[in-house]
Amino acid sequence: MSLDNEKILFQMPIALRWRDLDAFNHVNNSNFLTYLEEARIRWFDSLDEEWVTDRVAPLLAAVQMNYRQPIPYPSSVVVELFAERVGSTSVTLGHRIMSEDGAILYGDGHVVMVWIDRASGRPTPLPDSVRRASSA
Repeated sequence: MSLDNEKILFQMPIALRWRDLDAFNHVNNSNFLTYLEEARIRWFDSLDEEWVTDRVAPLLAAVQMNYRQPIPYPSSVVVELFAERVGSTSVTLGHRIMSEDGAILYGDGHVVMVWIDRASGRPTPLPDSVRRASSA
């Protein structure tokens, strides 16, 4: 399902849990965002370099989520992350939530992550580790 001009930064399989379901017996829309959050944190951690410190931290500045299809239970999904834009203090990460075989797109969109100085709350330069990984 990935497009030729997108470089996948990270893929993460997720096995759905019973508690992810809502009253309509499919995955609640809020869990889509939880899956994305988990994939982002695991990608950042996979860089094996600093991306958060006592001085700087990322904040979620914007989320855009297209809910394409309900995710049925039981099933497993795959979250894909890719860089859409690398700025001076932020990175825009595209995302997709798909079936394991990639045949069904459940959701897609993007998030904007901005790095801030913890003391001042002001934007600070994107960590080199995130810039390198996003631009590669």
